[in-house]
Amino acid sequence: MTDFRRFGGTLAAATLAALFTIGLATVAGHAQQASPLKSLRGEVGIEDINPAPAVTKQEMPADGMFNRSYRQQPPLIPHRIDGYQITKDYNQCMTCHDWPANTKAGAPKVSETHYNDREGNRLDKITGTRFFCTQCHVPQADARPLISNTFQDATQVK
Repeated sequence: MTDFRRFGGTLAAATLAALFTIGLATVAGHAQQASPLKSLRGEVGIEDINPAPAVTKQEMPADGMFNRSYRQQPPLIPHRIDGYQITKDYNQCMTCHDWPANTKAGAPKVSETHYNDREGNRLDKITGTRFFCTQCHVPQADARPLISNTFQDATQVK
């Protein structure tokens, strides 16, 4: 004897799957139509990837430091980092910025705070919470703002 409850469940699942597929096809059809939104990047489409500005090495200020816009701002990276490899096992930044390699490379040494773990214990290597440099540090770029603004850095605010 056939168990029609199982057949009914299978039929219901097949019907739901068919409706879901039709819904996805409808959404995909709408997504392919021209978008009425305008991009802040000018004539570049919203779906298009804007190429990164060409940044080689920025002109270093006389005192060797870039201005910061607010207290505790992480220092900016003054060079390109395209293709730099940072994985859980390897950080290419450290080949120049970790002690003692930084003296040979002429690069700033990583801050001592990067060697302290969350409990304040001093480590011999960069702590895991500070290992991925680009979480905080970004390459400096002389890029114009996408929209006008009235931002003032901390030294300009009165």
